[in-house]
Amino acid sequence: MGNINDYIIDTTPAVDPIWREIGKLSIIIPAYNEEKTIGSILDKIKDVKLIKNIEKELIIVNDCSKDNTEQKVIQYMHDNPDISIKYIRQSINQGKGAAIHVGIMSATGEYLLIQDADMEYDPYEYNTLLKPIIHGFADVVYGSRFMGGNPHRILFFWHSIGNRVLTFLSNMFSNLNLTDMETGYKVFRTDIIQKIKLQEKRFGFEPEVTAKIAKVDGVRIYEVGISYYGRTYKEGKKIKWKDGVRTVYCIVKYGLFVRKNNPVIIATHPIVSYAKEA
Repeated sequence: MGNINDYIIDTTPAVDPIWREIGKLSIIIPAYNEEKTIGSILDKIKDVKLIKNIEKELIIVNDCSKDNTEQKVIQYMHDNPDISIKYIRQSINQGKGAAIHVGIMSATGEYLLIQDADMEYDPYEYNTLLKPIIHGFADVVYGSRFMGGNPHRILFFWHSIGNRVLTFLSNMFSNLNLTDMETGYKVFRTDIIQKIKLQEKRFGFEPEVTAKIAKVDGVRIYEVGISYYGRTYKEGKKIKWKDGVRTVYCIVKYGLFVRKNNPVIIATHPIVSYAKEA
């Protein structure tokens, strides 16, 4: 009769839990005609306490809004001088992707997160997005609307099918197994994303950044389930069918014609052992 240990599966992790030290998270908020929601999303971000007492750096990029978005932001900054906010105004409307590019290059945190100004994504889930990073597992985290048991507003059938098809096509070219390539919630290690040359100025940002980040040697990409409080077109949703066509074009373009190389060197940030969750 064999030793009982021969029949026991050891599920102990190979290494002790580790924590990555992050001092600051840069939160990039591209905004175009968001006067109705910009104040509310900033209030939500202000109320969020990040794990490990991570500092928040807000970077608002106004893509030449035609409404009172700018006045709302300036008033908010005046009323909340204790919050670290960088406000950048584009002189002409260039698109969401272009606004994100500006925000990326302005970020000073070790990691950066993209936050839409329209209330579709919940800032209270920042810590969920950060946990794979804090635990030392991830360089990039995508928040998936199609996994987990979080609330999701029921909206457009064909939009959901379209998102899954686009994610499937993206995965074919990138060799990833994402469930939601088009998600608005993405977290990147700043030193990695700042060294990647991004070109797409509108909604093509999502497939381009996914294709290019997948080609970085050694990068560790994770997904976590998030909530989704989608808007209707009457409520201000901006994406159109032609953006889907552009997305397919970008998936093929950056999947086939951008060769795999090592545009950045993946270096592990200092990590420290920590006994318990904050």
